[in-house]
Amino acid sequence: MYCNEEKVWFAMRATYGRNMEIKKKLDEAGLESFVPMRYVVALDRRGRKTKKFVPVVRDLIFVYTDQATMYGLKDQYETLRNIYIPSEDGRKRVVIVPDGQMESFMKVTKTLSDGLLFFTPDEVNLSKGVRVRIHGGQFNGLEGTFIKVKGARDKRVVVEVSGVIVVAICSLKCDLVEVLKTPQEE
Repeated sequence: MYCNEEKVWFAMRATYGRNMEIKKKLDEAGLESFVPMRYVVALDRRGRKTKKFVPVVRDLIFVYTDQATMYGLKDQYETLRNIYIPSEDGRKRVVIVPDGQMESFMKVTKTLSDGLLFFTPDEVNLSKGVRVRIHGGQFNGLEGTFIKVKGARDKRVVVEVSGVIVVAICSLKCDLVEVLKTPQEE
């Protein structure tokens, strides 16, 4: 649980694809926010292939702020909405991303690697995987789950933002991966 005055990462939606517009306004106001981005190949108006820098998820934005400021932002920007997930008691709760998860997620997505695969949490069964830590390379220190994901030939390390999005990084050499927990240990 967190204190209402402490800053946390809120997973939010900026409806109608306005996440970049809202990110720009938050940056101008001095508030920290993050929109996961990637390069995609698309056709321009003349039918030529071009590389575009676009959000991974059209409406997704993460905002680092306290609860009072978050509610003020929702009043100020009508298109900004919280993301909710069901809790154990059946009620919906606002998605708050732990700092460690958010740091790992940002570290992975900021690499802009072509080998990244993005999934919804429903598309990946993390309970079948093994908790690992990466040693060396651009993902040094990153912790995640080592599992087989659809669309990839081999197992990959997966980083999850609870209930929002999952990203699988490119294949790794076995000597870079340290096993933290196997499914039997949990």
